[in-house]
Amino acid sequence: MTRQQNTPLSQFVERPSQRATPLDVLKEARRRWLRGERISLNDLAESVGIGRTTLFRWVGTKELLMAEIMWSVYEPTLQEAREKAKGTGADYIANICRFTMTAVINSQPLRQFISDDPQFALQVLTSTRFLQERRLNAMKQLLTEEIDKGTIRPELETDSLALVIIRLTETFTYSDLIVGRPIAINEACKAIRTLCGSHPCPPP
Repeated sequence: MTRQQNTPLSQFVERPSQRATPLDVLKEARRRWLRGERISLNDLAESVGIGRTTLFRWVGTKELLMAEIMWSVYEPTLQEAREKAKGTGADYIANICRFTMTAVINSQPLRQFISDDPQFALQVLTSTRFLQERRLNAMKQLLTEEIDKGTIRPELETDSLALVIIRLTETFTYSDLIVGRPIAINEACKAIRTLCGSHPCPPP
């Protein structure tokens, strides 16, 4: 499996008992983002009682901080999708993607984030390396599980298929912003079923 990329905050997120203060930064930034507020690094540093230099040492850049926030929201959503999605094989994978895409579209903080600065938001969501690698690893794990069960027989190699599915979900989820086309979750799910080696069937 591809070595996972990390941000400066990752070591504290993964081992929270080692150091609490950087986690306070992430928690405060996440609280502000969920309230629909723009994140100012200067204000954030002041609110947690640290200097700007210390803040940058802990979080790296604003893009990486926002990517950590995105992952902190996406990861539990993905877990919930895996628990609630119905079907097997390609249907199961497509329905997980349907759940996460719908959650993204219905997320008011995320839509506010995109509305405030579309170019920066899309850069964080679709181009930040560590966020992409975590999503790719999660998708590869899902695909591998279904392949091992014998429920799907994709023609593409797993790494390539995971990348195609991630890019496909991004394109269809943010199509209104990227190309000015309506969001089309059903079409995305049909494509995912086809890529996974299954004939399309109605959503649950």
